[in-house]
Amino acid sequence: MTQIDQSLALLGAAEAAERIARGEITSEELVRACLARIEDIEETVQAWTYLDPDHALAQARRADETRQAGMGLGPLHGVPVGIKDILDTHDMPTEQGTPLQAGRAPKRDATMVALLRQAGAVIMGKTVTTELALYAPGKTRNPHDPERTPGGSSSGSAAAVASGMVPLAVGSQTNGSMIRPASFCGTFGYKPTHGLISRTGVLPQSRVFDTLGVYARGIGDIALMAEQVMTYDAGDPDMAPRGWPRLVATAAQQPPVTPALAMVKGPAWDQAEADTRAAFAELAEALGEVCEEVELPEVFANGITAHRTVYCADIAVSLAAFYTRGKERLSDVLVGMVEEGQRCLAVDYKHALEWRDVLNAGLDQVFERFDAILTPAAPGQAPRGLEATGDPVFCTLWTFCGTPAISLPLLNGADGMPMGVQLVGPRGDDARLLRTARWLVEKIGATAAPSNS
Repeated sequence: MTQIDQSLALLGAAEAAERIARGEITSEELVRACLARIEDIEETVQAWTYLDPDHALAQARRADETRQAGMGLGPLHGVPVGIKDILDTHDMPTEQGTPLQAGRAPKRDATMVALLRQAGAVIMGKTVTTELALYAPGKTRNPHDPERTPGGSSSGSAAAVASGMVPLAVGSQTNGSMIRPASFCGTFGYKPTHGLISRTGVLPQSRVFDTLGVYARGIGDIALMAEQVMTYDAGDPDMAPRGWPRLVATAAQQPPVTPALAMVKGPAWDQAEADTRAAFAELAEALGEVCEEVELPEVFANGITAHRTVYCADIAVSLAAFYTRGKERLSDVLVGMVEEGQRCLAVDYKHALEWRDVLNAGLDQVFERFDAILTPAAPGQAPRGLEATGDPVFCTLWTFCGTPAISLPLLNGADGMPMGVQLVGPRGDDARLLRTARWLVEKIGATAAPSNS
């Protein structure tokens, strides 16, 4: 039997792809290492809802045969990726975190999955999502402490990357479902500008807010994976033809001038825990003159209430079929949101949407002076208990406005649990946001390290 080098599971995606391309390691060796890591800790973390080791290894062998034949290799050739179980996969079930979809077998890949395959990635398996990507938790536990939540709804993806099971994973965000799990699990989580990644073949919640994103263990890997999937898809009504993003090249550059950061406490600051308040005070002091506290006008609180109005109304429509045929098998929180949305008046929905332009105009003024906004990713450390996924309130405003955001594992709380720092950038300028994030990580130092509790 071939000896498995489990240290390979901890390679970053870019390094792994380069070593596979040079013939220093094989994709099969990498995938076997990840499978061994999963076997060791999955019982504790429970990040996967579908995993077929034989199928993963078969993909890896095909990747190795392609390289050996001298054929062209994609930027992610042979690298395993976890896929949140709301994205369709033609060769794996997509059950969306609900028994109402048990055994669902799509015939086509979601566009993002197809693009990952085109880039050479090995689709490792499907990671756990909360119920229909809302608030009722799945089985996943926090890899740093199994008695705490990993966050949601992209719980399995964040935990899988944070615990060293795979170097990359896909998540999604309609409120705080990318950024919050990244913060709680202590890994990098990136939510792009709304409309940059196709959502064709993905469970819809709200067209206005739904955004796919990336988990990885470093900025370079975030940029590498995201760049491969930012391809125009006419099937997604919120995408537009645009130039190919230069995320990798830009993120790797040193900023031409020292970035200026606006520390924004935001309308939810009264919900920040003591650890968060103290940590951000220390962070501001460490950054010195490059960081200036900026107070947003009180009207920005309307973004949080407006998000709720639009979110619930959209869910009432997009999840109507589940509510109609199986209300008794849905969680109370999901049923409550659907019924709240059913009561929403058209005039209230329209007025809520109008706040996006108002608030983005205000943010544009902030970004005229600052490269990025620095703000908490969550109220504090991952809460104890597995009955809920934590409060997304520190993500809501940025999701409402459609701005890009990234959670960086720069802080720890009093219990030693990770706490993310959220950087928010101007809409459409994702490359600069990643460059600023890389600068900040190098200045402060990330605390991320694979953990299995």
